Amino acid sequence: MNIKHQIARTISLLFHPLLIPTLGFLLLMNSSFYFALLTFQAKKYVLLVVFLSTFLLPLVSIGILTMNPRFDRSMDKNTDRIVPMLFSAIFYYMGYYYLGRIPIYPVYRVFLISSVLTIIILLIITLRWKISAHMAGIGGLIGAIIALSLRLGINSSLLLAGLIGVAGLVGSSRLLLGKHNPLQIYVGFFLGFAVNYLVLNYI
Repeated sequence: MNIKHQIARTISLLFHPLLIPTLGFLLLMNSSFYFALLTFQAKKYVLLVVFLSTFLLPLVSIGILTMNPRFDRSMDKNTDRIVPMLFSAIFYYMGYYYLGRIPIYPVYRVFLISSVLTIIILLIITLRWKISAHMAGIGGLIGAIIALSLRLGINSSLLLAGLIGVAGLVGSSRLLLGKHNPLQIYVGFFLGFAVNYLVLNYI
């Protein structure tokens, strides 16, 4: 494996779709959005719930699936992604449920439920066609930040410029690794973007 492929694999891992929600919450909590005003204890609880429900539990479920010799851990086929996505949707909803048990800004739960909706749509599409979950994740984060910026009248141009740059790197990495073709990259991005933008802008 050459250096370009190693870099592409590293980028794909750093911005894996399961890590995007945690990254998104960290950005919200350390930005100019008023959600940064949460107490430190509340932030710890929120991040713990989000990390467990959107990363650790889905990752453990994938690890269990790999014990089955018929399961392809590389998930190169679209059908290999169906069960992991189903588990992810369930765990994401669990995170949404537990965040509702504490008095926090409702947008945190909306952000998570928009992620659940994105996964469900990805799951439906995956039944017939392979689509980029990586691009749906980063596209969804960009859509969410734009929606919140418009609703709150906050200038987040620098943050968005950085995220758009990351989206370009992720898309290029997936193409270089041969995981997707350009259409799957574009559709994944715009699906994630549209769902999260519409949910966070109008709910």
